Amino acid sequence: MGGHSHWAGIKHKKGLADAKRGKVFTKLIREIAIAAREGGGAVDSNPRLRKAIADARDANMPNDNVERAILRGLGKLPGATIEEVRFEGYGPGGVAVMVDGTTDNKNRTSSEIRKIFSSHGGNLAEAGAVSWVFEHKGYIEINRAKVAEDKLFELALDKGAEDVKSDEKEIYKVITQPADFETVKKALEAAGIAANAAEVTYIPKTEVTLDGGNADKMLALIEELEEHDDVKNTYANFNIPDEILAKHQ
Repeated sequence: MGGHSHWAGIKHKKGLADAKRGKVFTKLIREIAIAAREGGGAVDSNPRLRKAIADARDANMPNDNVERAILRGLGKLPGATIEEVRFEGYGPGGVAVMVDGTTDNKNRTSSEIRKIFSSHGGNLAEAGAVSWVFEHKGYIEINRAKVAEDKLFELALDKGAEDVKSDEKEIYKVITQPADFETVKKALEAAGIAANAAEVTYIPKTEVTLDGGNADKMLALIEELEEHDDVKNTYANFNIPDEILAKHQ
């Protein structure tokens, strides 16, 4: 299993039920507010806001919280100014790591993220140091048992998907350009093909294989980053054997 946002993101989502609800809601509220600020409060014309609200519903966030977050993003309610931040660095074994987050105090967040990296054998780097390793893509993961390979290929590619990867035993990976993601996703849903995961993410062009102590340190680094209140998504280009990953699940 590749160690990009696929693993980190899915692991994080599975952990939402076990996390403190307040922490989860804080992250979702920030994303809704930023989405509304950047693209307006109309869901139909703002895909980012639509996705953020869907995530909030999945987490059982009350509608009042969603509405207040939208109003705060539109400047109609008082509140601290939230900005988006990105950190780039290296994990154990030279793994490229990119962290996207939101914060009301960039200096504080930067200091805390730097400490997390250093405590797990990594270090922060300058902007642009590792972002070139990743490509911005739509990613849809589907169990092989859900659909025949030829049907998936025909449907996905016809709707604009770049590629359908079938090199793993249990899953297909549908890759799209970000602009085509919603069209492909909706077409698969309309055909009754359920996805394990569907997101616009950053996929690494190359991967670094880890084992032993470096693998354990890398997974610990990702876990602590994901638990931080200000971290929204983490992306890394590690590749770790399934037997090691299984110990951390």
